[in-house]
Amino acid sequence: MKAAVYIQPDKIEISEIEKPEIKDKGAIIKVKGCGLCGSDIVKIKHKLSQSGTVLGHEIVGEIVEIKSGNHDFKKGDRVVAGHHVPCFKCKYCLNENYSMCRDFKNSNIIPGGFSEYIFVSEDHLNNTVFKIPDNINDIQASFTEPAACCMRAVKRANVKLGDNVLVIGLGSIGLLLGQIAKHFGANVSGCDLIQDRTKLAINVGFDNAFNSIGTALTSAYYKSTTNDIGADIIFMDSGSGQTLPLALNCVRDGGIIVVFSSISSDEAGYANNDIYYRELTVMGSYSPSPADLCESLDLIKRGIINVEFASIYDFDNINEAIQDTLKNRIVKAFIKI
Repeated sequence: MKAAVYIQPDKIEISEIEKPEIKDKGAIIKVKGCGLCGSDIVKIKHKLSQSGTVLGHEIVGEIVEIKSGNHDFKKGDRVVAGHHVPCFKCKYCLNENYSMCRDFKNSNIIPGGFSEYIFVSEDHLNNTVFKIPDNINDIQASFTEPAACCMRAVKRANVKLGDNVLVIGLGSIGLLLGQIAKHFGANVSGCDLIQDRTKLAINVGFDNAFNSIGTALTSAYYKSTTNDIGADIIFMDSGSGQTLPLALNCVRDGGIIVVFSSISSDEAGYANNDIYYRELTVMGSYSPSPADLCESLDLIKRGIINVEFASIYDFDNINEAIQDTLKNRIVKAFIKI
């Protein structure tokens, strides 16, 4: 079968690899498409994967073979599939830190979503594979996993009715975060260097969106919209260390900063004394639980999450999609397999 194979240092090749098989229980899914995640870009850009790796995990497809004790699925079902499964029993799971679970980290689909077929285990079928409602198209369904990551972040921050939320960075994740925070009752603003993205944020339901034009001016403008108090909660998903001072200037005393992206600089971080004297909470959020996947798919089904900002690329053009993403020419790529 065809797969997009990562070759170090920074090359993706469409190659022929062995099609996965069911050795015990599980299912073979024919992949219809897969979203290009920011984490895929990071792994390529920073050479974090081994040669021969097939990336991709925002999968939509059809079950073409199944051997399972789970009778909810059958051949021909159109499905989305989360790629990691927690054990639900360890210290991490019992404290709802599912993405820290060792089973979660060690489990995966085989090989990866940028391929014609994948294998999902029985545990996947029981926990992270979901049938796609008829009113959702493939591109919409592929947003289930990234939306679930955002759902997890919003829940961890305990976003509630009337909270002032600022989303710094309006790529696909920022747009999803803002919509979900809005669903939880927050007053949502967003900022980004790219003007088209601020317009898009307004189109998907943000209360306010504006261009970031430097820490002092941007934070002064944002605070003026909150009676000079600042944000109760800030979601940081820009991936730039230069936005850290902006977050500290915009968050209110006693507020929350949610770190939702990696930053390349080893020196990037939040000042200890700011956290201490202002009683700030700085937290990370990484991956979703199975319940978040289910809930996010439902919000997409109900039209609460708008994901009409993806650009479609044929499988053979995956490298073009990667370059367009790196150069900020697009908001989100969907690779049609």
